Amino acid sequence: MRPLDEQETTQVFEKLHKFVGNNLKNIVENPSHEGTDNTPGRYCFRLQRNRVYYVSESLVKRATNVKRDNLVSLGTQLGKFTKGGKFHLTVQCLGILAAHAKHKVWLKPTSEMSFLYGNNVLKGGVGRITESISEHDGVVVFSMSDVPLGFGVAAKSTQDCRKMDPNGIVVLHQADIGEYLRMEDDL
Repeated sequence: MRPLDEQETTQVFEKLHKFVGNNLKNIVENPSHEGTDNTPGRYCFRLQRNRVYYVSESLVKRATNVKRDNLVSLGTQLGKFTKGGKFHLTVQCLGILAAHAKHKVWLKPTSEMSFLYGNNVLKGGVGRITESISEHDGVVVFSMSDVPLGFGVAAKSTQDCRKMDPNGIVVLHQADIGEYLRMEDDL
């Protein structure tokens, strides 16, 4: 487990900025109330086996007692670096993205299962959508009862979505909470 280098930090922050915008500052400066002493710590980003974790500094200190080969996970996994060197967000970061999301889409109950099976979001399934979404912006997908279901990339801007037919794609699927079930054999 090691801190991210400058290039890795840039890639992680660019990807997170796509989804949370200026709220990235809130993620980075979030105080941690975990630890033995009463002074609040901070959260940091750590790399372990090409996976990036968002973890409190006090937990990082305690994890130094564990051998590197025995350490499976630490904190919240944000994403992973591919063999080609690109950074991809994983579904485990959905809680952080949902809490700080800049652009949101709410699905009708009839479209939730389709999204959870890995399909894109169609205009006919959109219940609500935030204003000022541009094409290729990061979008967090919620149910109508504000439960985060996953995230993706906007295929069209908010203005273009109003003019589309009901079968037009609004959000391109990237990850959803149904992945845990679909990938059960791999885990």
